[in-house]
Amino acid sequence: MASDVVIRPARAEDEREIVELLRSVWSRVSEPGPERPAGAAVFDERHPVESYLVAVSGRRIVGYITQAPASPLETNRHVRHIQGLAVLESARGSGVGQALVEAACAAARAGGARRMALRVLGHNEPAQQLYRRCGFAVVGVLPEEFLLDGAYVDDVWMSRPLSDPQEPAHR
Repeated sequence: MASDVVIRPARAEDEREIVELLRSVWSRVSEPGPERPAGAAVFDERHPVESYLVAVSGRRIVGYITQAPASPLETNRHVRHIQGLAVLESARGSGVGQALVEAACAAARAGGARRMALRVLGHNEPAQQLYRRCGFAVVGVLPEEFLLDGAYVDDVWMSRPLSDPQEPAHR
């Protein structure tokens, strides 16, 4: 990772910059949903500011990650789910994404979680490579789950244990 990048918890005042980041990197390669409007809120009841970590270089946010419980059920509170990850185009390839994923996993582990899971579009190979480098493995695929710009795209589910960062993921 670039030596001047710091990973820290997000703050309420980061919201505008996170929205700008999201809008700058939005594409059908990584997002099945619509593009976020310029004035849209990022933090809400389902996505509280406490669930976000940001990567900061100088005074600029160059990436973010958010995680949350996999469901509201108490019976699977030990599973966390990465709900979003974005890195500015200019910061890609510098280790920012991997640092964010590892920081989110460490925070989840410190909070008592045993497993981290995520979903990624089947055609988003760069993201899948990043997650594999971070110890995630494919645990399921929903074929043709999304119709994006006239093409069907798989929804790939990935997971990794949090008990030992080096332990390989398994079902």
